[in-house]
Amino acid sequence: MNIRTFQPDDEAAQAAVFNAAAAALPGFKPAAAADVRKRTAAPAFDPATRFYAEDGGRVVGYCVLEPGQGRVSFPWCVPGAEAAAPALLDAAVRAAKARGLAKLFAAYRRDWEPVLRFFADHGFAHARDVINYWSAIGDMPTLLDKSVPVEPLLPEDVPALARAGRGVLRLPEEELEAYFFENPHFPASAVRVLRARGTGLPYAVGLGLDRRDYADVRKVDPLAPCFRLGAFGTEGLNTKRVNGLFSFVALEPERAAPAALTLLSALSEEMTDGSVDAFAAQCPSDVKYLVLFYSRYFKEQGRFPIFERAL
Repeated sequence: MNIRTFQPDDEAAQAAVFNAAAAALPGFKPAAAADVRKRTAAPAFDPATRFYAEDGGRVVGYCVLEPGQGRVSFPWCVPGAEAAAPALLDAAVRAAKARGLAKLFAAYRRDWEPVLRFFADHGFAHARDVINYWSAIGDMPTLLDKSVPVEPLLPEDVPALARAGRGVLRLPEEELEAYFFENPHFPASAVRVLRARGTGLPYAVGLGLDRRDYADVRKVDPLAPCFRLGAFGTEGLNTKRVNGLFSFVALEPERAAPAALTLLSALSEEMTDGSVDAFAAQCPSDVKYLVLFYSRYFKEQGRFPIFERAL
């Protein structure tokens, strides 16, 4: 068995391997070579982060490392070639260490038991779930106090945003301004803040997306391991664009619920004047104040586990 990195024209073989390996799993959606080619044709694609197992010159397995995200794929292998899986994962782990990564994570459907078992058997621990929520417009709470001003996020607010989002946000503070003010998928005007009296510093930040061309939350697969664009905690990850997404972070968990209701009410007035027919949300299960809020005011759709391994 030979383990090598990406070569031109591997896209069709990769799609074929996945389709053969995953066809029996719940919620399976076949891969197409054209979809793989979109990723390998991207300007930032690094051939040294994609690994293939060959047997007699035939590709029988592959594993993908996404070093910018710290994410690793399951080492998919065609039936009969499963013995190549540990070697493929080892190649990805070595590449991650060489790039200075301190941790890897994997995210898959909770009902893909053989996949989750593989990661558990190879040093990955179940760190948290990512919980998906939705709500009908008519089920949204009404604002209790409209005297609290809701203001736009400003570049000088980024340090306060970083403090409010500590333990949730994935990007370092020095990268947050570009993420929120130069993001091609949502405008900075989608982000609003509540400011403390006296200091004027934000103590809560909310985001609302109103894009008719984004997916309807009622039609997406809530078990699929898809991070939702705009949800705090998905910065720097590949995301699914979902219309009506609301997300927030707060500096003081004990003040989180009223702050979130104020932000939600202000943003929802604008969103429902546009294309939003239902609201979406997503949060990690280990940030308790977020779970408490969304569980009270939204309905859980589904969740998927995150497995992590320190390097």
